[in-house]
Amino acid sequence: MLAAGVTGAVLAACGSSGPGRHGPAITLYNGQHEQTTDAIVAAFEKKTGITVDVRSGTEDTLANQIVTEGARTPADVVLTENSPALEYLQSKGLLAKVDPATLARTDRRYDSPRGDWVGVSARVSVLIYDPSLIARSALPTTVLQMADPRYAGKLAIAAGETDFQPVVEAVARADGKAAALRWLRGIKANAGPHTFSSDEAVTAEVNRGAVAFGIVNQYYWYRLRAEIGRSRMHSAIAYFAPRDPGYVVDVSGAAVLASSHHRAAAQRFLAFLVGKDGQSIIADPAVSASFEYPIGSGVTTMAPERPFDQLQPYPVTVGQLGDGSNAVALLQEAGLL
Repeated sequence: MLAAGVTGAVLAACGSSGPGRHGPAITLYNGQHEQTTDAIVAAFEKKTGITVDVRSGTEDTLANQIVTEGARTPADVVLTENSPALEYLQSKGLLAKVDPATLARTDRRYDSPRGDWVGVSARVSVLIYDPSLIARSALPTTVLQMADPRYAGKLAIAAGETDFQPVVEAVARADGKAAALRWLRGIKANAGPHTFSSDEAVTAEVNRGAVAFGIVNQYYWYRLRAEIGRSRMHSAIAYFAPRDPGYVVDVSGAAVLASSHHRAAAQRFLAFLVGKDGQSIIADPAVSASFEYPIGSGVTTMAPERPFDQLQPYPVTVGQLGDGSNAVALLQEAGLL
């Protein structure tokens, strides 16, 4: 499966359940950014009276923990940053069907093909670069060009980041596994010491001028700009050529566990996530600290970024991206994991 990075970590309980709270309650295994989830949970609790116990961790750790726990898992809902973790849980038969009315609020392209999880928000892979170190015109326009030796020492990657797996899978689908493996070995050589643990680190290192460019999801750049201010942003972002395999929309989604003893309340949480209230929180970075794209209930982002309907990504479905296992195998064979 997609078990790249840390596994077996203890999940931190950071929800609002506790002494003095009564009534319905659900447990959420949260692989999303905590600020965004906290804002959504607070609004959901206020609206419904249902308490949400949030246990946060990386999505690969969460998925592996759910598989280990099996029917004994305390989780009622799982929320992830990327679709492969949900596809993995689906393949194990651990997810319940999402209520049809909830699925009807989203674009089915971004939901489980089987109806076992629902798409909540999206991001897109981009290049972040320092214009003082590399001109925009000198950047690769296709993802395969990132392996060109002319970029040796200029590239930053976060190969262990689960956000990177959909790009690897897209390259393998477009050009075959052998070509994807050669590409991974090429970018490993080009990145050298600039191989980091997260997209946040890639974004920060490029912005401070430590390396010329890297590949990240777009919202990391926008989040950094919001955190440090425009005057301290020394980097910019660029998109790959339309429909290039490096130009991938990553979908964050949520599911109810088949073992949940609070399924009605859990389904209400999914409905809230993709309803106007939940999507409006995601759409407003001042509330959610998120620069992801809302993809449900007709809500559009309030962030000053390229509109979602103007993106021209590689035409791959969440089902075709799979559970991450092919990407992880390629990354391991290339020595990047």
